[in-house]
Amino acid sequence: MKKKIIALMGMAVISCALLMGCGSKAETPAAETTTEAENSDEETAKTEETAEPEKADAEEPAAPALEDGVYTADFNTDSSMFHVNEFYEGKGTLTVKDGQMTIHVVMPSKNIVNLYEGLAEDAQKDGAELLQPTVETVDFGDGTEPEEANAFDVPVPALDEEFDLALIGTKGVWYDHKVSVSNPELLQD
Repeated sequence: MKKKIIALMGMAVISCALLMGCGSKAETPAAETTTEAENSDEETAKTEETAEPEKADAEEPAAPALEDGVYTADFNTDSSMFHVNEFYEGKGTLTVKDGQMTIHVVMPSKNIVNLYEGLAEDAQKDGAELLQPTVETVDFGDGTEPEEANAFDVPVPALDEEFDLALIGTKGVWYDHKVSVSNPELLQD
């Protein structure tokens, strides 16, 4: 969402710069037109270069943080083999408390044993703090037998930004993944 807003603001700045350059004189000889067009392009390039950092700085305070509460949110992964249980339709429960975000996600089974915030290489080092699972029962409500599955509380550094999350399965092999959390919707009490 932030990228879209930044892109739209950038296009607005460029459009304004072009309109101001084009509307300044009614008639101009051809030689002057070429020079003005070149200057306008240079100004536009300079505006784009300087506008991006200003927009990023201006946008940070303007982007409101989520208020403390409980939300549903999309838990996106880079792999079809690592995903939230189908019953939850790709969503987890995002809890925000004192500005810290954690998403609770239920896996499809108990085959994912631990998660680690970071890379698989670091997860294997002494002292690495692994995310421990809790076992939950998933009842699909369609008459099939309920299933037990591992669930994890994953700290979320920021919304709509990918972060590293390593996992280890029952085979004892660590895998690197990129995940993101997006589209939070406040749950009503």
